[in-house]
Amino acid sequence: MVTTHFTPAKVQGTTYAVLFAVTAGHLINDTLQALLLSIYPLLRDLHNLSFAQVGFITMAFQATASVLQPLIGHYTDKKPFPFSLPIAPALSLVGLVVVGLAHSYEMILVGATLIGIGSSIFHPEASRLARLSSGGRFGFAQSVFQVGGNFGTSIGPLLAAFFVVPHGQGSVAWLALLALFSVAILSYAAKWYAHHLSPKNGVKRGHVPPNPLPRRMVMTSLTVLLCLMFSKFVYTSSMSSFYTFYLIDTFGLSPKEAQIDLFIYLAAFAAGTLLGGPIGDRIGRKAVIWFSVLGALPFTLALPYANHFWAVMLSVPIGFILASAFSAMLVFAQELMPGRVGMISGLFFGLAFGIAAAGAALLGVIADWTSIGFVFHVCSFLPAFGLLAMFLPSQKQLAAAQGAG
Repeated sequence: MVTTHFTPAKVQGTTYAVLFAVTAGHLINDTLQALLLSIYPLLRDLHNLSFAQVGFITMAFQATASVLQPLIGHYTDKKPFPFSLPIAPALSLVGLVVVGLAHSYEMILVGATLIGIGSSIFHPEASRLARLSSGGRFGFAQSVFQVGGNFGTSIGPLLAAFFVVPHGQGSVAWLALLALFSVAILSYAAKWYAHHLSPKNGVKRGHVPPNPLPRRMVMTSLTVLLCLMFSKFVYTSSMSSFYTFYLIDTFGLSPKEAQIDLFIYLAAFAAGTLLGGPIGDRIGRKAVIWFSVLGALPFTLALPYANHFWAVMLSVPIGFILASAFSAMLVFAQELMPGRVGMISGLFFGLAFGIAAAGAALLGVIADWTSIGFVFHVCSFLPAFGLLAMFLPSQKQLAAAQGAG
């Protein structure tokens, strides 16, 4: 069967209204996800959950997104589906309503799965739209897009601390109404996207054009990037899923105090995200990737031995440094496989979710067997994987290989 590949029409200059619209959608999407993560202490107390069960809630929505996102990205490389964008927050809305009204652990898992499906639909097309609206400033656009998601992630704990904890589990359903605003914003972005899809401009029939880069270079680089993602996302999963428990159990904080400390870490993470892409556009993405993983190692090693004040202080550089990695990794991978933007975006977002999901479940089991403090001692060594960045090709090597191809 012959398949038509639609290529977006060329956009002159960065289209900020569209970029900021899709970024706002990302902010709300990740706010709703972070809200689920942030109410874990509440859900644990209400439903008498173990750490392993808490980890499996994370796995329910992140594993769903991990499996679906590469498939959706591969499909939309061939047939872009702009109006999938507003569908995504609608599914997340339903998922949070289910969580808010759930009276059993099984229903919480169902709600978490729906949130994961919403995210899996959102990320591949939203990332493609961010690239389309970039005007060639791919790193900048990807960082802006990512920072929206990371700021959303940092807002979730505040909503949990000041709204959900005082008003109970049912208040989660009311916060799901934020998704309606996202539906409206993303409907605007989807209309622009649909208008700029041109079947007359760059139509390709049959398969995607062959990659000019050597297969060995591509496979080695992707393997290294996947190892670095494992390091980054298992560590960040330990922070997002279990940092509040660590603070509560180690320093005797209240859930509200722990949520505020989590917000500090996540806000630093969001701020760091904005730097990775633009700096990578200027100095090369390999240098950014190298620093953004390995550079966090001294701080992660010190955190398990710190008192409360220094634990919070150390979480700031940890979040700030680790945050710059993902945008640079994603754009680097897109350059390795041109013409596969949707598939690469779906694969990397999917793996980000999948690694975090498996990590959360595994770390929860380890915490039940040992202690939450032991988990943070083990995870403190993960940024050492950053040494593998030495095996990535430089920008000059990529350009030379593309020219030779």
